[in-house]
Amino acid sequence: MDEHIEKTRDLLEQTVSPTFCLAKFHHTTIYLQTGETHSCYHPSPHKIPLEELEASASALHNTKHKKQERKEMLEGKKPKGCQYCWNVESMGEEYTSDRHERNASIYRPERVEEIQKYGSDLDINPEYIEISFGNECNFKCGYCHPKASSTYWKEIEKFGPYDMVENHRLDIDWIKIFKKEEENPYVKAWWEWWPEVRKTLSILRITGGEPLLQQSTWKLLDNLSKYPLPDLEINVNSNLGVKPILVDRLCKYVKDFEENDKIKRFKLFTSLDTWGPKAEYIRFGLDLDVWEKNFHHYLNTTNANITFMMTFNILAVSSFKTILQKILEWRQMYPDVTNGASQLHRVRFDTPYLKEPLQYDMNILPKNQFMHYMNDTLAFMKDNVVKGDPTKFSDLEYWKFKRVVDYMNQTNYSKERLLEGRSDFYNWFTELDRRRGTNFDETFPEYREFKDECRLISEARKAKSTS
Repeated sequence: MDEHIEKTRDLLEQTVSPTFCLAKFHHTTIYLQTGETHSCYHPSPHKIPLEELEASASALHNTKHKKQERKEMLEGKKPKGCQYCWNVESMGEEYTSDRHERNASIYRPERVEEIQKYGSDLDINPEYIEISFGNECNFKCGYCHPKASSTYWKEIEKFGPYDMVENHRLDIDWIKIFKKEEENPYVKAWWEWWPEVRKTLSILRITGGEPLLQQSTWKLLDNLSKYPLPDLEINVNSNLGVKPILVDRLCKYVKDFEENDKIKRFKLFTSLDTWGPKAEYIRFGLDLDVWEKNFHHYLNTTNANITFMMTFNILAVSSFKTILQKILEWRQMYPDVTNGASQLHRVRFDTPYLKEPLQYDMNILPKNQFMHYMNDTLAFMKDNVVKGDPTKFSDLEYWKFKRVVDYMNQTNYSKERLLEGRSDFYNWFTELDRRRGTNFDETFPEYREFKDECRLISEARKAKSTS
């Protein structure tokens, strides 16, 4: 555990609560297309009641639901939505949970003092906001959702719901979504809140859907160009699979921000889980030729960094080393432009672990068949860790992935959960291939034996349910 993280953990446990998380107060992700929010990716998003919004636009973040979870944390209780962090922490003190990392990254004495003074009912203007203006997107990644992808939505309109699985049953009949930003009361509330919340923000992250396809993204960038915030960091999540003209438009804003000090920093985040045909299968809609053109144009046109959010899922297990090899290749091409410190790579990455839907969870794989891929990839990383070298991996990157490897190695699901997940695996990817004209067996031949096992499980469960 990093020394700063450890010190912050111990301080907050002693002065506030052993389950306290500053992210529940000062971080928020808001999905305006559905009117939902949460404070990190582990708890499921919950609805923002319109009646709460009518009383205050800050209810985009400060919902009664979230205030109850804050109350539980201040009392030393563990909100059930935060189970992922509780699971990681239960593995031992040497394991760093996301709660520990976020507490350390946003800790300020005055923030904690304010919370202790006013308690869980305080309406906070957060220091970090992630905002989604709509679900318009040109990709339909398998583990995504029509809430976040308009092309996924259209696929379900055409073929009907994904109702052949017990997990991640995708339907659109029950979802209320605002397809037009100009007709969305949550977007309206955002622009009402913006003049106030912009005063306290440290980081604003724009996500999607695909942000470069949404007009509110360009409206916000234009607002910042006209009315600068020199202390604000702007992050944008883009799949980088859009038309190059849109990436060039983004580059012009970034260059303006950089050259005229209109914001503190700009960061671009993109997502790949592996490389080659496997990557295009997982992130359906991805054309790696277009993606690479946009990737290189961005790095050659601006001085900004780019970070990969590698969603570590079941299909990345066998080929994750291929994307790590590309990372090293790109780091040779785009070395650090500042002082060469290992934490300042221009091309960066993180390895968050996907926990749902179950058919994408690496822990339903047989360890005797697949653990060797994980160990081999970890050894590759270890062999390429060089402190202070911007063309190699950092210690932190290695240890973050080791956490994923250890989590897979130590996690043992019940027999029923394994049967459920493996049945869903077969049913899901069989249907995915039918709808999209893809071929799982040709793309992932190393999974063929596992998929055959899953087919037998699926057939047995169906026979049992009809007998």
